[in-house]
Amino acid sequence: MEKIYPLPSFHFAVEWGGTRIGFSEVTGLTQENQAIEYRDGSFPEYSSIKMPGLRKFSNITLKRGVVKSDNDFCKWLATVKLNKVERRDLVIKLLNEEHNPVMVWRVQNAFPVKVEGPQLKASANEVAIESIEIATKALK
Repeated sequence: MEKIYPLPSFHFAVEWGGTRIGFSEVTGLTQENQAIEYRDGSFPEYSSIKMPGLRKFSNITLKRGVVKSDNDFCKWLATVKLNKVERRDLVIKLLNEEHNPVMVWRVQNAFPVKVEGPQLKASANEVAIESIEIATKALK
């Protein structure tokens, strides 16, 4: 009998509409249903009931190494104007050892809300990482 192991989280791909697609980290793939509490005055019980309410999606953060002359994050953030923004659909795939998608998250109508440059430290021995935080209206 073949032993089944959980998938590692380090093998993934992101399609985001930019020229370079290699990311070192993706966080915030979270969705929740907010609960609504309700009690009718004629209920015989003295407590409220809970029912499903609005769906809520967390902001997603994408991180990648800084490459010379690559300003895709800042260019996308610059498209944000009052009530106007370039929205993009993203596809995030968790891959197996054959590089085939095992799980896929489809992010719809995303737009950037924050770009963070790398942390610079004279004594550090690591790659400069930049990040972009995006808001979305749907995650499938």
